[in-house]
Amino acid sequence: MCIKEPEKFFTKPWVVCLGAIFCCILWGSAFPCVKTGYTLFNVNTAHAPSLMLFAGVRFALAGVMVIISGSIIKRKFLYPKPRNLWRTGLLAVFQTVAQYTFFYIGLAGCTGVKSSVLNGLGVFFTILLACFVFRTEKFNLIKLLGCALGFGGVILINIGGDFSFGFSFLGEGFIILSGLSSAVAAGLVKIFSRKEDTVTLCGYQFLAGGIALTVIGLAAGGRISATGVGSAFMLLYLAFISACAFTLQGILLRYNPISKVAVFKSTNPLFGAVFSAIILGESEQLLSYFTLIALALVCAGIFVINKFGERDKFKKKE
Repeated sequence: MCIKEPEKFFTKPWVVCLGAIFCCILWGSAFPCVKTGYTLFNVNTAHAPSLMLFAGVRFALAGVMVIISGSIIKRKFLYPKPRNLWRTGLLAVFQTVAQYTFFYIGLAGCTGVKSSVLNGLGVFFTILLACFVFRTEKFNLIKLLGCALGFGGVILINIGGDFSFGFSFLGEGFIILSGLSSAVAAGLVKIFSRKEDTVTLCGYQFLAGGIALTVIGLAAGGRISATGVGSAFMLLYLAFISACAFTLQGILLRYNPISKVAVFKSTNPLFGAVFSAIILGESEQLLSYFTLIALALVCAGIFVINKFGERDKFKKKE
């Protein structure tokens, strides 16, 4: 189906709401599914090249999915303009190669529930970069308060029930760096989509990033092996998550302010924690009052930033 007036359609509040929440549901399910994929593909989680190889195959497949589906919908083969190849490559570095190298290695050394909460920092990084690097928004005390609430949640989830600060750079640290890479990618998508079709941009950056991760993983001795039919279905689902969620988010970012889309990502840590509890059996950690308070702080911080942070700016525009 081809939407005749995409700008009008994708700026409707109900479309932004449903689209962004759907993305968060998909991303939330990714935390436990990636961990399950490690088992189904016999991935040595202590071997970084194997983790990169697994990620590379997933994202190369996601890129193919986006390109084929986008070409069918638009009834023409999609490919980036030659002058935009560098934009596609730069986006691939942050959105696929860096983000998921950090994410896959970090997730291997961190629980799904904890990872989902830490990953919520990506929203705060997005706001900070939009204010100080991309300069599409202004920073104020409301946003400072929101960031303080969010970081408070991150500290609390690391303290844990026994008040021990469990933090590993290759675990929790890499999950946080993954969120930072995601924030940079969101800003680049917002800017680059003015010069290139969003679906084309997302599809080819996934393909380029996936191929890069696969080559690096193989060259460094990475190995994965499927254990059955379930492995194929899991790989297809993981590829679908990326293909669908990132492309839809890219379209929403193209037609809306970053903060308007980011407000709904407050549900991302919640969905991630819930799916991890159900699929990985981490319900004990999910139901811990430390985790619940941490989730509440992260979500409250994101809500405060996006609900009140731009109020004065929008009033001036009116």
